[in-house]
Amino acid sequence: MKTLEHYMNDPSVAHLQMPLREVKAIRLMIYDKQKDMSPDELREDRQQHKQRMREQYGLEFVANAK
Repeated sequence: MKTLEHYMNDPSVAHLQMPLREVKAIRLMIYDKQKDMSPDELREDRQQHKQRMREQYGLEFVANAK
C-alpha cells in the first residue's frame, strides 16, 4: 500500500502549496483505496470508518432531516 508520503510527491500534487497539497494527497489515497470496491464493500468501509470516528472522537452521526 502506498503511503501518504508517496502521494505528497505525486507530480499532480507536488506543485501545490502545503495545506492544499496534503488535502489533495489524502483524497488521492482514499480514491485509490476505494476505486475497485463493490457497493457493499464501500458501504462496509464507510461503516467501519464511522465506527472508528465514534470511538476515537466520541462523534455521533445524524441523518440530515429535511
